[in-house]
Amino acid sequence: MVELKTETSIDAMHAAGRVVGRALTAVRKAARVGVTLLELDEVAREVLREAGATSPFLGYRPSFAPTPFPAVICASVNDAIVHGIPTGYRLHDGDLLSVDCGAELDGWAGDSAISFVVGRPRPADLRLIETAERALAEGIAAAVVGNRIGDIAHAVGRVCRTAGYGIPQGFGGHGVGRRMHEDPEVPNEGRPGRGLPLRPGMVLAIEPMLIASGEDGYHEAPDGWTLRTNDGSRAAHVEHTVAITEGGPRILTARDAA
Repeated sequence: MVELKTETSIDAMHAAGRVVGRALTAVRKAARVGVTLLELDEVAREVLREAGATSPFLGYRPSFAPTPFPAVICASVNDAIVHGIPTGYRLHDGDLLSVDCGAELDGWAGDSAISFVVGRPRPADLRLIETAERALAEGIAAAVVGNRIGDIAHAVGRVCRTAGYGIPQGFGGHGVGRRMHEDPEVPNEGRPGRGLPLRPGMVLAIEPMLIASGEDGYHEAPDGWTLRTNDGSRAAHVEHTVAITEGGPRILTARDAA
C-alpha cells in the first residue's frame, strides 16, 4: 500500500533528509587514505546525534539478513555494490567508495547515497560515477505527476545501458515515509508507461546501481549483507529521496558540495 504524504509531512521528511545530507557530506570530507570505514561510521553517528536523529540502518534486519545491520552507514568499497558493513579496513589511494546513509527524525525517514574516489581517481571510475549521477538525475526528472514507475525505471536504465554498464537485478529504489523502506518498489530498469501511476504525495528513493564491466552478475559476501560483483569489477551507487509534487520532483536529501 502506497501512502500519500501531505505537504506538512513532506516538509518533515525534508528535515530528516537534510540530516542525511549533512552526514554524507561529513563522511566524504573525512574519507582519506588511511582512514577506516569504522571511523567514517562514527563521523555519521555524530551528525545524527547532534541532530537528535536516529538511524534506520542500525539494527535493521530484513528477511534475507543473518544478523542485524551493525552500523549507521553502508560503506561499499570497489567491487562491493551495496550494503557493505563498515570494518577496520583502511582506505587506499584510488579506492572507489559508495556510502549509503539514512536518518529518522520526528517519525520520518530520509535515505541517500553517494559514490566517490579516495585519493587519485582512475578515469574509468570517474566515468562510472558520473554516469550513475546522470542516471539518478534522469530518474528524478521522470518523477512527475502523470508518469509511471516504469518511466523512472526506464530513464535510469537507459542511461546505464547506453554507457555499457551492468545493473544488478532485483535491487533498486523504494518508497520512503515513516519507515525507510515502503511501497512501491522502484526498479533501475523497465518499460516506459508501465507500472504504478505517480501521484502528488508519493515519496520515492531513486537509487541507480552500476557495474563497470557491463555484466549484471553479483553475489552475497560471507557477511550475509555485502553484494559484490561476480567478476571483481567496480560498482557505483547513488541515491536521493524525492517527493512527487504538482510543481515537479522535490529532492529531500540534497546536500552541500564536499
